[in-house]
Amino acid sequence: MRSFIVGTAGHIDHGKSALVLALTGTDPDRLKEEKERGITIDLGFAHADLGGGVVASFIDVPGHERFVRNMLAGAHGVDAVLLVVAADESVMPQTREHFHICQLLGIPRGLVALTKCDLADAETQALAEMEVRELLAGSFLEGAPVLKVSARTGHGLDGLRQCLLDMARQAAERPADGLLRLPVDRVFSLRGFGTVVTGTLVSGRLESGEELEILPSGRRARVRGLQVHGRAVDWVAAGSRAAVNLAGLEVDEMARGDVLARPGTVLSSSILDVELTLLPGEKPLKDQARVRVHIASAERLARVRLLHAARLDPGNTVRAQLRLERPAAAGRGDRLVVRSYSPASTIGGAVVLDPVSPRRRRDASVASLATDLATTAGALVEEAGPAGIDAPTLAARLTVPLARLTATMEGGTGLATVGRDPVRYVSARALDALAEEVRSLLQRFHADNPLKAGMPREELRRRVFSRAAAGAFERVLEGLTDRGELRIEAEAVALDRHAVRLSPAEETTRQALLARARQAGLAGIDSSRPALAGGDARLAERVVRVLLAEGRLRRVGDTVVDASVLDELKAEVRRRWPPGNRLDVAGFKDLTGLSRKFVIPLLEYLDRERVTRRTGNDRLVLM
Repeated sequence: MRSFIVGTAGHIDHGKSALVLALTGTDPDRLKEEKERGITIDLGFAHADLGGGVVASFIDVPGHERFVRNMLAGAHGVDAVLLVVAADESVMPQTREHFHICQLLGIPRGLVALTKCDLADAETQALAEMEVRELLAGSFLEGAPVLKVSARTGHGLDGLRQCLLDMARQAAERPADGLLRLPVDRVFSLRGFGTVVTGTLVSGRLESGEELEILPSGRRARVRGLQVHGRAVDWVAAGSRAAVNLAGLEVDEMARGDVLARPGTVLSSSILDVELTLLPGEKPLKDQARVRVHIASAERLARVRLLHAARLDPGNTVRAQLRLERPAAAGRGDRLVVRSYSPASTIGGAVVLDPVSPRRRRDASVASLATDLATTAGALVEEAGPAGIDAPTLAARLTVPLARLTATMEGGTGLATVGRDPVRYVSARALDALAEEVRSLLQRFHADNPLKAGMPREELRRRVFSRAAAGAFERVLEGLTDRGELRIEAEAVALDRHAVRLSPAEETTRQALLARARQAGLAGIDSSRPALAGGDARLAERVVRVLLAEGRLRRVGDTVVDASVLDELKAEVRRRWPPGNRLDVAGFKDLTGLSRKFVIPLLEYLDRERVTRRTGNDRLVLM
């Protein structure tokens, strides 16, 4: 059976609940107070089989001005509106507000039921119909059927059912391959079942047994059971109303306005990028105005941040940010209703462009809904700069399944992927900017340190890539190296054209140090002795750093030792003491012919080089 969601709208006491009762046999007024007062206070639900494999699910909403917030909680996600106008009273204030709300929410179709025709003569009915058509002129309901009915006598109900069936057949089915999102409009507890929530599945497919995330709280729960139109089912698709029995949550841990989603696919946010429209006839809306925002079944207080103007005039549309006082879960393309803070009345609506937006300054650009998915994704990644955006977050901001985003981005130009689990998208322009920063920094480093072979890798990472995406560092260095611009030696990075150039005095000292080191053997030399450089200790220190960077000398304790001599020592130790044997200090002293003053630093060097490992007073020779 296909579900067709119909929302009622209209002024208080114009017969919405009575009409739903006559069509379905179910009284949507479920609260004791509603029955006592004869008005709908909260949302009511009922369904009727229209034939042809179509079931109409009615969301009966309250008409009283004080309960418009409840009306808004049920108006999202409907396929058609049934605008109810009493023939004996005609168009009234709440008729107009409900009608404006339906327009702002982008409800695509609907019809009008002129009720209580048994209480109005033909002339009164004709006048009411004329006023209704004047209200609908130029709107999505212009030319819609206006059916004269009576819930008490049953007059016109068959024609109303047929019109609803015709609309259902014309309506396109909602995509079941989208992100699973179910805004909650009722929460209650049933004995023997526990917590139950109801709502309209606006996209995706929900199956019994799967784990869900409740937003914005982030709590997790498992689907214990599903019902559609009072029947237990194994799954439910987009466009259907469902009752969801949740395991692992108490009833007071959820509320109307929460959203059910698969973990990690939908994100909550306090900032929404929107296209904001102010209704004609309203007062101009100033920047930073406080408003009430209705996001599906949720209501939030918010500040309006106009991005391209100081105020929004009636009848106009601008780009803006809605900065919510509490986070909410929305999707790109969702339609919102905006009401004034006090007194609360509907003043406009909005379409979500980015449901997880960063704070924006005045005149910031925002991708429109008309832009294709790949272009919008590219713009968001470009905006993120070197930090990029991880794939799940980007999918949530675009409100598409991760698999669809991945397929869209595959082979795209101007973007790169870095890291893994999850991958991050970074724009090629951002990576190019990082590469240029690396070049500039290394140029300055070489100019300031001509005797250093290169900048330490971690220093380069810290100074250039501290705010970049994980993996960007390796990606940029690899690219520069492949192009022959960079050279990486051990833990140092240098421009390929850089070479250590010694002055005549430094070259003389270099040769003297190498000669002295070869002569000193394993005893090494004290590089701080001024005599090594004609009395210039700083000159000796500079040249030693060059030789250490070249790998010609190595530090052992307080001395520097010729690298070839140390390599010969490692080979000799492994020859005399095969791996697994113990090397004692006395034996090592015999090998080197040195005193304990020199032997201990040499043994510690062998430990660092993983030739030996200390065990008590001896060493174990390693492989």
